[in-house]
Amino acid sequence: MKLLVVTCLKEYLKDVSKLFKQSNIDVFSTSEITGHRDSAPSSLLEDWFASGGEDVNAMMIFTVISEQNAEQGIKLIENYNKTIEGNFPIRAFIMPVEKFI
Repeated sequence: MKLLVVTCLKEYLKDVSKLFKQSNIDVFSTSEITGHRDSAPSSLLEDWFASGGEDVNAMMIFTVISEQNAEQGIKLIENYNKTIEGNFPIRAFIMPVEKFI
């Protein structure tokens, strides 16, 4: 078994759901999250008083599934990312599940 975790902008949730369906992933959980981006200043003096960063409304989607379905999901997400523009691609990763009950 594998844990597939996906993070994306809130507006991509329906698209991720469709990609999951194509990967035979029928059960998953979602959680609203706030993404933060803090760029490293080029020099400490330049960014001394800046509040920095931006906040983004995002989603975390996760499911425990077979390795085959997880790999298919990653493959479809990778292809989907090639079709979108902007700085916020869908991110996904697979982790092993050692034990479950």
